[in-house]
Amino acid sequence: MRGTIDLPEVEVFHGSSHQSSFDPLVAGMTTLADASLSDEQSTQTSPRGHVPGEAGLWVLLFGDMLVFTMLFGVYLYQRRQQPRLFEEFQATVDRNLGTLNTLLLLVSSLLVVLATRAVRRSAQRHLAPRLLLGAITCGIGFVAVKAFEYHEELTGSSTTATNTFRLYYFALTGLHLAHLVFGLLVLIGLWTLSRKRDLTRTHHMFFEGGACFWHMVDLLWMMIFPLVYLVR
Repeated sequence: MRGTIDLPEVEVFHGSSHQSSFDPLVAGMTTLADASLSDEQSTQTSPRGHVPGEAGLWVLLFGDMLVFTMLFGVYLYQRRQQPRLFEEFQATVDRNLGTLNTLLLLVSSLLVVLATRAVRRSAQRHLAPRLLLGAITCGIGFVAVKAFEYHEELTGSSTTATNTFRLYYFALTGLHLAHLVFGLLVLIGLWTLSRKRDLTRTHHMFFEGGACFWHMVDLLWMMIFPLVYLVR
């Protein structure tokens, strides 16, 4: 009879001890699970360790850069064949305008980077459209400066038909300008996308791909500017 009385007492005692011992552990495991879920959600909105955009986009970008690399090689070869002519007419291009365009593209790329970072975070997503508008403004400024520069070049004494340097000058900068105008259309698309309330994984990939294209346009100008304006 005594054993039957002691048994509930032991069970009650051990049940209480079990609960008091494992409550902190259960709470800790719950906290870790919540943290893991939060990290997983954060990873979905701000992926790390992955290639931005799609693989097909990078094939297009590398192919485009390969074409420009070949043009750079031809330009340097022609410069080596006619060094005096290239040096003479290279001194006529406006370095100040070229430098201004370089600064405009650097600022625009920085704004696109900040917009891409903002669109990944729900709390900062409202900043993305403003940052992209700033990048678009810089791009339009580049076009305006280049149009003014072209006007000055075309109204000069030499023409593309009689001047090899200016032939390559218009070929390189004109092809880059065409890429930049297309890049502006891409930025306008990203601006429209950034105003959406909810973005899917496909939207994020498109956003990253568009940003990469704009950075490629910036990178190409970073190569054209010293070749055409600075190299002696």
